[in-house]
Amino acid sequence: MIKIGLTGGIGSGKTTVAQMFQDLQIPVFIADIEAKKILDDFKVASKVAETFGLNLTAEGLIHKPDLAAIVFKDDHALQNLNSIIHPRVHERFKKWFNEQDAPYIIYEAAIIFEKDRASDFYYTILVTAPEKVRIDRVMLRDHVSYEDVKSRMKAQWSESKKKKLADFIIENINLKQTQQQVKELHEKFLNISYK
Repeated sequence: MIKIGLTGGIGSGKTTVAQMFQDLQIPVFIADIEAKKILDDFKVASKVAETFGLNLTAEGLIHKPDLAAIVFKDDHALQNLNSIIHPRVHERFKKWFNEQDAPYIIYEAAIIFEKDRASDFYYTILVTAPEKVRIDRVMLRDHVSYEDVKSRMKAQWSESKKKKLADFIIENINLKQTQQQVKELHEKFLNISYK
């Protein structure tokens, strides 16, 4: 079973593309969802709160907007958070991967290239969209300001840098065209995995 890495900057539409692969009966592991679940674990939340000087909510959770305000403005803080969360995400992925039975799987994460993880995958797919489209999507989705989105974007590598590293690029502007690109890649991956 081959592993395909799916990545892209904030607002590019990685989740939309991941869903299209799921609609084709391909198992998809979404690292962000797992990271949020891990952050909701009391022991992890306590460690994060202590590391960043935050208070837990009455339910023993991290108030995520407070954490985001810290880590998206400070590279060192973001690295600290990643060092707490990412090893746990990786453990969950290994367990999940061993339970799958499919020609290939998709691992979706925003920072595959930043974390030097591309070599973990048979291929990598980069989802892209024009910056203005990405900013508008995130402002609408997360109810945040233009400045907030820009500061989050600065915490990630530029699309031009990622394009040089990706095996395949999906331009995610028009949903019908995106679906067509996903279908073509799906056929390609099936052919490789059945050889």
